[in-house]
Amino acid sequence: MMRPMKKTALALRHLAFEDLGLIEPLLKQRGFDVAYHEAGVDDFHAVDLATLDLLIVLGGPISVEDEARFPWLVDELALIRRRLEARQPLLGLCLGAQLMARALGARVKPMGVKEIGFAPVALTAAGQGTALAALGGQPVLHWHGDQFELPAGMVSLATTPVCPHQAFAPHDKALGLQFHPEVDPARFEQWLVGHIDELDHAGIAPAELRATMAREAEGLKAALARLMERWLDQALL
Repeated sequence: MMRPMKKTALALRHLAFEDLGLIEPLLKQRGFDVAYHEAGVDDFHAVDLATLDLLIVLGGPISVEDEARFPWLVDELALIRRRLEARQPLLGLCLGAQLMARALGARVKPMGVKEIGFAPVALTAAGQGTALAALGGQPVLHWHGDQFELPAGMVSLATTPVCPHQAFAPHDKALGLQFHPEVDPARFEQWLVGHIDELDHAGIAPAELRATMAREAEGLKAALARLMERWLDQALL
């Protein structure tokens, strides 16, 4: 009797501790082999999109329009654009969502303020019938200073008072999220250490974020599991 073939998931990672977090064990439970591609280290031309059941583009503290300082962004954007054109499963988180929007011709620019902390997203009418409804109003982690404009013909699925475009779906197998539902509460201290300069500049105390994460941890885990289950069921059809 032949064993079913493993599904493959590849995550494009820009910063070591901004990884798949809570998403990785959920993928493994669904039979995925999970691998990372390290942006700026591994060759984007070597990625064979045809072999991937799922591509995930993770976050990071750089601008998507920073090709002058990070030339490999050109190749990463080209890879994401090809994935979008193929209409194959693709998930973008924070910087990943911004890269998706940029690959589709939209601008990404500073908001003028930092959105760092925990808050729920408000679903738009278009977002009500999507996998985002599985969040159920759970506060999620926001950590960004840039925002994407919507690509032509697309609509916002979720908002916050600071950022009007928190999610968009280029097609039924692709989803871009400006926020971070994936962060593992057990490893959140790495975020506080790694981004301490940004927190100091924004006047945000690590103790405040640490306490909120502890309070919201179980709700975040449950909401992320519901979101991923619903979205993967749709995207992998």
